[in-house]
Amino acid sequence: MLKEAEADHFKILDKVREKTSPISHIPLTLSIGIGAGATSLTKLGEHAQLALDLALGRGGDHQVAVKQLDGKVKFYGGKSNPVEKRTRVRARVISHALSELILESDQVLVMGHKSPDMDSIGACIGIMKIAAANGRYTGTVIDLLHSGSGITRLLRELKQKQELWDKFISIDDAVEVVTKRTLIVVVDTHRPSMVIEPRLLERTDRVVVIDHHRRAEEFIKDPVLVYMEPYASSTAELVTELLEYQPKELKLDVIEATAMLAGIAVDTKNFTLQTGSRTFDAASYLRAHGADTILVQKLLSDDLRQFNLRADLIRKTQLYKENIAIATGSDEKRYDQVLIAQTADTLLRMEGVKAAFVICIRDDGKVSISARSLGAINVQLIMEAIGGGGHLTNAATQMENETVEGATERLKQAIDRYLEGGMS
Repeated sequence: MLKEAEADHFKILDKVREKTSPISHIPLTLSIGIGAGATSLTKLGEHAQLALDLALGRGGDHQVAVKQLDGKVKFYGGKSNPVEKRTRVRARVISHALSELILESDQVLVMGHKSPDMDSIGACIGIMKIAAANGRYTGTVIDLLHSGSGITRLLRELKQKQELWDKFISIDDAVEVVTKRTLIVVVDTHRPSMVIEPRLLERTDRVVVIDHHRRAEEFIKDPVLVYMEPYASSTAELVTELLEYQPKELKLDVIEATAMLAGIAVDTKNFTLQTGSRTFDAASYLRAHGADTILVQKLLSDDLRQFNLRADLIRKTQLYKENIAIATGSDEKRYDQVLIAQTADTLLRMEGVKAAFVICIRDDGKVSISARSLGAINVQLIMEAIGGGGHLTNAATQMENETVEGATERLKQAIDRYLEGGMS
């Protein structure tokens, strides 16, 4: 039965969607968890429950997760965006729970993912503000050597606020000060291999995960609190809502509010993609607290060199399957991660392009693929097939010991499987 269902890619998901969509004002979703390969019913049950948790953690949305005996998980479905939740009850509960954890800890360390973007840094700043409101020392772990041009501009602004700048600490300093009672808050990722410093996760039992990406198979072990909402535009949006339920006397500095607004602007492509009513509510809150929209544009601007590099990548773009744009960099050149993402955003604005992929070698030697779509093609599933992840419209992956040509071939194979309906 399972082989038959996998062979037709769980068509029941599409049937349920077709039957329920026209008759219900409240979107109904079907999530299925399946355990396979184990000989005991107990083990099968455990695998099935873990698979169901994964499917639900990815936003529900008509998905099947099949967990094999070897630990690998196959995913089916999940072809549309998660529906925005209209109630803020969970945000209030999480905000209060986070405050309790902060008060029970000796200090708070915050970190995002490697090669941080504006959303990651903005969310870190928001968590630092929550920790400060609860009277605890806090520090954001940052890697200055692997920060893009936009982050560099933001850090220059932060340096003008010495009290705030002093809270940014190096990886070595963070490893030195962390204790068993330290609360580690991980933002904008939930994969231990993606955090700035995995060693910090091993030195405390108190880890909080706040993320807006759909849950991947790899996940931080035993967090004490998880706040993952795939419907959200950005982690900065989630953290902004948490801030709203903190003490009323909490005051955001202009640069703090601006950094968080920039994080939302980056992940929504200036409020055009993955944007719901709560996204605008969060932006309005930040604007009311002094967020400078002109400064946001300055932080997100690029220089002439970046513009020329992006134009060169666009010039080399080829169409695959008529409406999928693929741009590739040179094996001899190194490209900034932000530039790669910006090029994918630009390609998506071309007429007739439904999805865009940009493949380049980053400064750290890894091949990076940034993927974007307008929603008709689920780039998250395509990226997951080659070791990455993200959202339906915004995803990425990195590959070690690979060439641009090799990565391009793997990408095309993943696109073919997706278009044939065999993506898992």
